[in-house]
Amino acid sequence: MKYAVILGDGMADWPIEELGGETPLSYAKTPMMDELAKIGEIGTVATIPEGMAPGSDTANLSVLGYDPKKYYSGRSPLEALSIGVNMKDTDVAFRCNIVTLTEDDVPYEEQTILDHSSDEISTEDADVLLKAAAAAVAEEGYSFYTGTSYRHCMIWNNGKVMDLTPPHDVLTQKIAPYLPADPVLRRMQERSFEVLKNHPINIERKKHGLNPANSLWFWGAGTRPALEPFEKLYHKKGAMISAVDLLKGIAVGAEMERIIVPGANGGLNTNYEGKAEAAVDALVNRDFDFVYVHVEAPDEMGHQGSVEKKIKSIEYLDQRLIRIVKEGLDASGCDYRLLILPDHPTPIKCRTHVAEPVPYLLYDNTHPQQHTWHYNEKEAAASGNSVAHGWDLTGYLLGGQAGA
Repeated sequence: MKYAVILGDGMADWPIEELGGETPLSYAKTPMMDELAKIGEIGTVATIPEGMAPGSDTANLSVLGYDPKKYYSGRSPLEALSIGVNMKDTDVAFRCNIVTLTEDDVPYEEQTILDHSSDEISTEDADVLLKAAAAAVAEEGYSFYTGTSYRHCMIWNNGKVMDLTPPHDVLTQKIAPYLPADPVLRRMQERSFEVLKNHPINIERKKHGLNPANSLWFWGAGTRPALEPFEKLYHKKGAMISAVDLLKGIAVGAEMERIIVPGANGGLNTNYEGKAEAAVDALVNRDFDFVYVHVEAPDEMGHQGSVEKKIKSIEYLDQRLIRIVKEGLDASGCDYRLLILPDHPTPIKCRTHVAEPVPYLLYDNTHPQQHTWHYNEKEAAASGNSVAHGWDLTGYLLGGQAGA
């Protein structure tokens, strides 16, 4: 038996008036997921433990079978693993976004945050900007590391963990209430704005109608993580396919193989087909038992507040990834189980994550069922199937029992 998880990050949503009360998932044309729903099982699963923030970090750990209350030590440390940072026990890692602030003639704290991703800036341009900012702002004991696109890492030697606000939670708001209380972190953010707003790359970006990547933003602090190997926990050889450092870092911590797909970039126009083909190859030709395919695009479109692009990302996921995986596994003749779900909702209305149960779809090609379901939030909730703890879902996928 082979096992595949296909996760559409932030795919779940709330009903939207302009869609006639439908969600992007129910409105989107998803013939493959709807076909699988009719011959599989749908239900809801609570991926976020009570009292924890609804981040992609806690949620994906949960879906992968790790109880976040036991294993979670912060978001940025997982990303640090991905980019090869050898953290010491005394280090604290911070996510370091390069964001877009207004450039009004007011003090730094009176600026407004417009975009947490700087129009999904390329890694190449972001690397130049991060290095320019780090050279000008870095203080003793602080080191900067380039990640992917707008997502980077800062390490504070002998640092301390503190609560900081994710930039995607405060879009369109003045930043004063959300700046770090720590004076050094705040000073570095403010200096970065002075350095970056007139950088040649940002001057060119503005000429071309792109958001400037004009300020660092620190959040997601945490200490070195300690995950148990996935194979030790579940006795399956696993692989991770994702464009984002968070998921690749989880794979490093779980001692799973990281499969890098050219053109996979975490955006709307990622290489869906390449991810699908890599998943099939890993299961059919490379002797992996389990593959986790993560697609960031629905979450990014939710943060952007774009109904049209979120629908498109879901349709791409359905036809350019899920369909290819199913057809490839069918053609191989292997027995397989396929789990499709989001990690958390990212509703268009609020443009950030919420801690609500999400719809799952589980299909076993050796035991097809017969239903009239479509795969969406409303019908999943009406199915009567529910999993109380996200970390039980992996065991359920692998043939165990889920808690109802």
